Amino acid sequence: MSAERFNFERPNTERKALAVNLDPHRYGTFAEIGAGQEVVRWFFRVGGAAGTIAKSMSAYDMTVSDAIYGQCERYVCRKRLEDMLDHEHTLNLERLSESRGDTTSFFAFADTVSARNFKGTNDCHGWMGVRFQSHPGDQDSQIIIHVRMLDTENALQQEAIGIIGVNLLYGAFFLNHEPDQLIESLLDNLSTRRIEIDMIEFSGIAFRHVDNRVMSLRLVQLGLSNAAMFSARGEVLQPSEVLYKKPILVERGSFRPLTNVNLDILRSAHEKFSLEPDVEADQVVTLAEITMRNLTANGDIDLQDFLARVDLLAACGMTVLISDYFEYYRLAAYLARYTKNKIGITMGAGSLCDLFDDKYYSELDGGILESFGRLFKNDLKLYIYPLLNRETGERTTVDNLEVAPGLRKLYEYLVDKGCIEQLDNFNPQNLATFSREVLCQIQAGDPSWVDHVPVEVAEVIQRRGFFGYRRSPAAKEVAPAFISASVNNTTFTTTSAAR
Repeated sequence: MSAERFNFERPNTERKALAVNLDPHRYGTFAEIGAGQEVVRWFFRVGGAAGTIAKSMSAYDMTVSDAIYGQCERYVCRKRLEDMLDHEHTLNLERLSESRGDTTSFFAFADTVSARNFKGTNDCHGWMGVRFQSHPGDQDSQIIIHVRMLDTENALQQEAIGIIGVNLLYGAFFLNHEPDQLIESLLDNLSTRRIEIDMIEFSGIAFRHVDNRVMSLRLVQLGLSNAAMFSARGEVLQPSEVLYKKPILVERGSFRPLTNVNLDILRSAHEKFSLEPDVEADQVVTLAEITMRNLTANGDIDLQDFLARVDLLAACGMTVLISDYFEYYRLAAYLARYTKNKIGITMGAGSLCDLFDDKYYSELDGGILESFGRLFKNDLKLYIYPLLNRETGERTTVDNLEVAPGLRKLYEYLVDKGCIEQLDNFNPQNLATFSREVLCQIQAGDPSWVDHVPVEVAEVIQRRGFFGYRRSPAAKEVAPAFISASVNNTTFTTTSAAR
């Protein structure tokens, strides 16, 4: 049955469930752990479920769950969800393909959820997914999401899980050819005050042309989440599984393009951060963060420009965080949600100067004082890279930074307390590099731009023509060999990119 059967853009949850039930080709299994069988309940309630549901089950007991799906360290995690989808979908194919495989598109829906407990002390979140055939006999496709439940009552959380589960199934079946619309539809009949989706991953034949990095960006762009994360290999990451109980070091930037100075900032900050008490260098998670405000600086998001930046970060092994947290105190609160360990943010002296501009805090009742109270309350530390004035040769550092007179004592207090630390282990040769100038050099065909970026970055820009690059007879070639240092699976290149 087609979604167009209903003559409105946003069908309610009941009509979505009924549309699935009335589709004669859809048939599958529901397996739900935690928060009740809230998703399948919709399909039973609207009628016609006998034509859709092969089996509905819920293995709450851990021993029973392990007996069915295999042992797992945690029961609300991605691995448990994937085990459920594997098991249930395989059973459907084994048991039903011979009798009805020619006319049936099989599916398995699963969720594993930790709803609010009686004491209200747990993290309310869940994993949810569907594995399905777009057409009878088709190769499998899959969508996995991770949700955070924001309602304060268990009953409301259960209701929200039921609605988003129906939205996911409806989207998978009727909107799989329009992934942007599918994502937007996930919060139909809900709101961002009730549910946050901080991870989504498409895979399989129906989504062979989908770039999950773009889908992660869409989550933030549409307001379904305030942040999204993915690895250097382009894999979508769930933040809590990456950041849980880890020390975190973040560099915010435009990375347009990624330059030697960007890597030197992170390298020098990582060296200092690793000396902090209770910080183990090999446990530090380093993040390159790009804010939505940065991506939309010229209006609408340019997806090619976004992917170019991400590909350059990936070439240097960086984990990328896309966030809607322009204010640093909001970024700090987001990171502190996942770890009680040390958090560091590294920035240039120019950004530190902006941080002490009280015009950015007019929406807070407590102004800049409230902002800094939130920023530093979890023992967060700022690591500051110097700013070179090329006309005078002077460097702006923590020691000589100009701050408004009314904020001077606050600034000195934070420095004396150790909340703000000057980086003195930087490479002076990188101070003259400014990404805006490098970008202009690339676009103007000036071959000297390769001297300011890592080898891997120069190679990718030249090979793929990023940022308006066009090869000219005078263009320098990227050297095949280089010297680099690796810290926490991140490569910090220290040599020139050209020969």
